[in-house]
Amino acid sequence: MASDLKPSDQRSACKPAFTELKLDGAERSETLAQIANGCEEWGFFQLVNHGIPLELLERVKKVCSDSYRLREAGFRASEPVRTLEALVDAERRGEEVAPVDDLDWEDIFYIHDGCQWPSDPPAFKETMREYRAELRKLAERVMEAMDENLGLDRGSIKAAFSGDGRHEPFFGTKVSHYPPCPRPDLITGLRAHTDAGGVILLFQDDRVGGLEVLKDGQWTDVQPLAGAIVVNTGDQIEVLSNGRYRSAWHRVLPMRDGNRRSIASFYNPANEATISPAAVASGGGEAYPKYVFGDYMDVYAKQKFQAKEPRFEAVKAVAPKSSPAA
Repeated sequence: MASDLKPSDQRSACKPAFTELKLDGAERSETLAQIANGCEEWGFFQLVNHGIPLELLERVKKVCSDSYRLREAGFRASEPVRTLEALVDAERRGEEVAPVDDLDWEDIFYIHDGCQWPSDPPAFKETMREYRAELRKLAERVMEAMDENLGLDRGSIKAAFSGDGRHEPFFGTKVSHYPPCPRPDLITGLRAHTDAGGVILLFQDDRVGGLEVLKDGQWTDVQPLAGAIVVNTGDQIEVLSNGRYRSAWHRVLPMRDGNRRSIASFYNPANEATISPAAVASGGGEAYPKYVFGDYMDVYAKQKFQAKEPRFEAVKAVAPKSSPAA
């Protein structure tokens, strides 16, 4: 079974597998087992032969790279760049400087159905609309595989995210670039965090690395793999599975060379949806509280880069104030 993660220079030796998304036919059982292993052992895995046309992925690369070229001047004038330049200037004057721990060396924008999308480059809207439709279908296929592995009825996770069909789950996409960084020792690309939502599908740069996942106290590279989609589980999957699937800490390191492109799509519950451990997953003992997802997001916005366990405790305290109706 092939590997998608290789050890970083911090001595991690474990290697989770990538999987071909074959959920029909003779290879179905093996695919489900690989997905289960990725969710249980890592919180990360890579999908190949996922059904998204490679030609579409190439177009996504192009329109996102073209979009960054139009934004590049703005990034050069951004707060992270100004802050890093000020640190380097202070260092040249002989002053002692410390790495910045509250900024990310990242240019980002978000697209979802309720916001205005870039109209330049001209092909951006059409390409990303087509791509997001494919990614949404892929996310739902992955969730159905998780349902089966967890012993849940098919469609259970989607139903939880939609409040049994009463609300539309949120599907957003974050387009990021991590430009070359002259002093990666003084700033992070993206600080370590877990993702707040459900299932995250990442189309990462296939040449420039930097993404790392934390396992057993050590950081491991998520090695670029051409044409693959990286999948990771967010905090809400951890809760629904009652901790069987853990959301993984991950980060992006800044690089001196290269310009890392990253397109992450998030299939999250509706803000009104109520989240709690599924009955089958809990086995009668629930390790997580019941809460409304919008309340969790309020807490997460303030504590994203902090330990996740206090977030669950905090939302437990506010949950009774929110309507339990999903």
